[in-house]
Amino acid sequence: MKRLVKPIISIVILAILFYVLPFREVLNAVRSVNPAIWFGSLGLFLFGHILGAIKWRLMLRIGGARLEALTTIKCYAAGLFSNLCLPTVVGGDVVRATLAGRATGKLEAVFLGGIADRLIDICATGLLILAGGLIAGSGLPGWQGELLIPVMIIIAGAASFFAFVMLRRFRLWPRPIRRRFIRVLRVLQSYLRNPGKTLLALAFSVLIQSLFIISNIWLGRSMGIEISNAAWFLTWPLAKLAGMLPISVGGIGVRDATLTALLQGFNVPAAQGLAVSLSWQSVLIVGGLLSGLIWILIDRLSKRTLQVSPGSALIAGSTSKN
Repeated sequence: MKRLVKPIISIVILAILFYVLPFREVLNAVRSVNPAIWFGSLGLFLFGHILGAIKWRLMLRIGGARLEALTTIKCYAAGLFSNLCLPTVVGGDVVRATLAGRATGKLEAVFLGGIADRLIDICATGLLILAGGLIAGSGLPGWQGELLIPVMIIIAGAASFFAFVMLRRFRLWPRPIRRRFIRVLRVLQSYLRNPGKTLLALAFSVLIQSLFIISNIWLGRSMGIEISNAAWFLTWPLAKLAGMLPISVGGIGVRDATLTALLQGFNVPAAQGLAVSLSWQSVLIVGGLLSGLIWILIDRLSKRTLQVSPGSALIAGSTSKN
């Protein structure tokens, strides 16, 4: 029954959105997207994740786990495909870490490196939200623009205070959680010893998230949404963070509702806001399916290589003896 809770939440949220909003307007907005723009967004999505695979490999190497390039692509593609059916993007992280752990024999280093990689992604998302909020605040009408920066400061302060209190009560945490947290801290120390590579990974993450935001800007403008780029750099990362909450399947429903509500603050009709989110969701689905295909092809290729190599070695050996 627990497995059905998250799919039900996603379905219910989408059902409410389609019930409240005029379905025909949403459908017309989705249909108005230029096919060239959609394929361009898909191309940026795939290119962004190629950069993501490079960044992930870099993070694992800092943590002491080395992956070959082809194995990196296979594991990363498997995780990206798994995001389609597992709860939140964290599920895909577990899949790719499991495969990479088997390939390297350093399962713990890979998992902890994956956690550090995800933390860097969250930091990059926070930087984009901060930059977008500082610039886009003036674009919000009336009191909303005046309250945006103070609200962001209050949220950041509350999160910092909560983290401080939790760390002060570290000894009261359950022992298994304490052990895992200490392991994560040890891995983070290895990244702090390599500040240049860590900052490079952060720069990669900022670039990747920016590419995804640009894709949404293209989709939005193709259907007639004319708001500032800064507004997109504020709303889209916030919606992405909401989608990472472990309450739905892959963030479906939660991310759509959040982006729709946030765009309304910039006078974007709710139907168009939902249409942008659904268009991006279609890019995610197709990109995930293509990633699954890449995973299968590389896996089969590697198995054929393993089957052919021993035979080739035997032939080469017998030839040398003759």
